[in-house]
Amino acid sequence: MSKLEVFEPAMCCATGVCGLDVDPTLVQFSADLQWFAEHGVEVVRHGLGRDAAAFAANPEVVRELHAGMDRLPIAMVDGRIVSVGVYPSRGQLIQKLGLKIPAADKPHITVGTCSCKPGEC
Repeated sequence: MSKLEVFEPAMCCATGVCGLDVDPTLVQFSADLQWFAEHGVEVVRHGLGRDAAAFAANPEVVRELHAGMDRLPIAMVDGRIVSVGVYPSRGQLIQKLGLKIPAADKPHITVGTCSCKPGEC
């Protein structure tokens, strides 16, 4: 089983989807993490405000943070960094995890507001 760890900035709650001004990126990312958990991936979220020890215990994360707090969020797959500074999409994480997903379960990807195929806009 693969392990996906996400090191996130301090937020008001574990998912970051609380309060009046909800970030749609975090809503989608939380749904994506749930989807991965349902597909056999071990998912662990570390928030700087509630789990600072996990940050300090990971030399790769410490190295990134020395470059600046804007390096968060950091996504790691099986102990190696796969994304820095942004929340990766479900499709990107599927590739990084090397998952073989049945066609019926593959995420629908929309490119902007046009109806172009990926890479054609």
